[in-house]
Amino acid sequence: MTKVYGQLVVLGLVLASLNACQSLDKKRINNVKETESTKLNALIFCTGTEQCEFERFDQMPIVDAQSHRVSREAIDQGIVRLQPKLLAEPNSLFLSVPAGQHEVVIRFYPISKDRAETLHVFHKFNAQKHYTFKMYRDRTRHQGSLLNVSAPDPLCVALQQDQKTIRRFCKPYNVLNGLGEFVEQKI
Repeated sequence: MTKVYGQLVVLGLVLASLNACQSLDKKRINNVKETESTKLNALIFCTGTEQCEFERFDQMPIVDAQSHRVSREAIDQGIVRLQPKLLAEPNSLFLSVPAGQHEVVIRFYPISKDRAETLHVFHKFNAQKHYTFKMYRDRTRHQGSLLNVSAPDPLCVALQQDQKTIRRFCKPYNVLNGLGEFVEQKI
């Protein structure tokens, strides 16, 4: 009984320290000050699933896949920000980036927190614009064989600039192996 109690105490301390680290990260992110140059930045958000995370911006790591912690470098560079109204929400983190051509890698968790779908996008972000990567299921059913019609609806990500969809990426279900890749589609 004492051994089990000891293990529970240790588990509680580990969970409390992880929670303390995350709240410390939130405090550090909230302390990032807006400057004249960052007022010109593009703002990048992700939505559509219960949780989505920015894995990388260009070569800078943002959120670690295992620990789900924000990298110190991203905080120190002022790239990551928190939406104050959504502080308790999983998707409260967004990016404030300089205008220009950049690579963004985003992890979406459409089914569970154990299985991520990753999207790599190169895009030219414009100054003072809001961009949102929004994941959804394409529910339009196509004609075809029973095998094709019975396949799960494809996962799609719409890149929106100020509420207007400018790019779309879909990951169709491959009936042979179940896997697919995100492919850009015409708008």
